[in-house]
Formats: sequence, structure tokens, C-alpha cells
Amino acid sequence: MPEKEKAQLKEFLVRVLTITLSSLIVAVNFKSFVSAGDLFPGGFTGLTRLIQRCALEFAGVELPFAPINLAFNAVPALISYKLVGKRFTLYSCLSIVLTSVFTDLVPPLNITEDVLLICIFGGMINGFAISLCLGVRATSGGTDFIAIALSERKNVDAWSYIFCGNVVMLLVAGYLFGWDRALYSMLFQYAHTQVVRMLDPDGRRATLLIVTGRESAGGVCAQIQDTHHTATLIEGVGLYNGDPCVMIYSVVADSEVRTLARKIRHSDPKAFVNVLRTERVVGNFYRRPKD
Repeated sequence: MPEKEKAQLKEFLVRVLTITLSSLIVAVNFKSFVSAGDLFPGGFTGLTRLIQRCALEFAGVELPFAPINLAFNAVPALISYKLVGKRFTLYSCLSIVLTSVFTDLVPPLNITEDVLLICIFGGMINGFAISLCLGVRATSGGTDFIAIALSERKNVDAWSYIFCGNVVMLLVAGYLFGWDRALYSMLFQYAHTQVVRMLDPDGRRATLLIVTGRESAGGVCAQIQDTHHTATLIEGVGLYNGDPCVMIYSVVADSEVRTLARKIRHSDPKAFVNVLRTERVVGNFYRRPKD
């Protein structure tokens, strides 16, 4: 088998196995923490949970998770398929289907009855599972499809609107089933969001300040441009020896820093590289397109 086909097969297996593991973790977390704490996660998962809870409370009917969750994800998946990426959407759909099926198959697990522990650790585990999906260029679906499509194609920050939608859902859940459930659900969502924000490889940015010689600046800039990012070159003088130097300023994805720093040091072994954490970027920033 040619090396290219081996690499493609390896990538396929890694993505499928990682998505399967992520889906299983989400399902187990749902049946052990979310259900036990009577919580309402964000997005379509929380909306599905709210419908299940209403049907059980007011009609005495126990609805399965999979059909409702799959129905909610159908239209967003179609939008993502057309606007974001075909393989990205198909892998994400695999995550949605596996999560839905596993959630109905996994039996309820009673780990703890402490609601505060359920919120914190349930949210952290859920965030870790979603980060596994993001690490292999897939998502858990639902509102993520809408947010990614709008942010990449329309340059619209949809997360604030999704947050407002989650707030409305929690207000309805609080009114129907008690405000303590809604407040605990907010803690769950907060813990989930913090873990995803910390582990998401495409959600973090880093600022590079590189000091190099004039003769090496071209090679260093070429390494940065290979990542599809650009840079600003500033002429300067080194105070230690008075020699002319160049400072190169650039902002790249955090996941690219390690490889890029190694290539820069290869271009100029004497280069001084300062990596700064970037909280926010306003303006054009290259994002690798979804496949």
C-alpha cells in the first residue's frame, strides 16, 4: 500500500476511534451526571433533555433520546454540509449518531448524589469529551454547526446568540422544574465551557515576537507564511552588541507554535522567540478550513 494511502487510512481510523470514544464518554456522562443531577446541558442536547423531562413530568411518557436529538440536528447538519465542509460534517454526524445511540443504550449510573460535584465534574468530563472531537476536526453537532458556519462564512460571532438561546432554555427549565436546577445547569455549562476553551486546539491564539538577523529574516518569514499567516517586520538595533537586527511580529494558532518555533530555530539557530498568550484577535485571521 502506498504511503499516502497508509496515512489516509491511519487518519481515518484515528478520527473514527476518537469520535467513538468521545461519544461514549458523553453518553456515560449524560446517564451518570446529567440525569442524576436533573440538569439541562446547553445546545440541542439540553433541549432534547428538556423535552424528555416535560414528556415524563406532564404526560407520563418516557421518550427515547436518539430520535429527538437526531431530528434537531438534521437541518444544522445540512447547513454545515453546504457551507463548512463535507468530511467535517460527516464525521460530526457520526458523533451525533453514536452519542444518540449510546445514550439510549447505556444504563443509568449513580456515581454521586452531591449536585455540586455533579455540576463540576460532569461539566469537566463533558468538556473533555467535546475537546476530543474538536482535536480530530469534528464536532458534537447541534448549535456548533450553526456557530461554525456563521463564523467562517459570514464572519458573525454566533456564540453570543447561542448563549442567549441557552439562557432562554434554562429560564423555561427553571420555571417548570425549579430554579435550583437551572442554576446548577449554569455551573455545569460553565465548567464545560472552560475545559473546551482550554483544550480546543483551534480556539487559542499565540503572539510571536521573533528577533533575528537581517540576513535570516527572509527564511523566518517564509516559515511563518507556510502556515498561511503573515507577519510585520520591524527594523531594530540590539542593545547588547549594537548590531542591526529585525523583530518579526505575528499571531498564529496555538497548535502551530511548537512546530513553527522548531522551523524558525532551524532557519536561524540564534533567533530569539518570545511566545505570548493572545486573549483576543480583532481583524482578519487565517483559520484552516474544515475538510
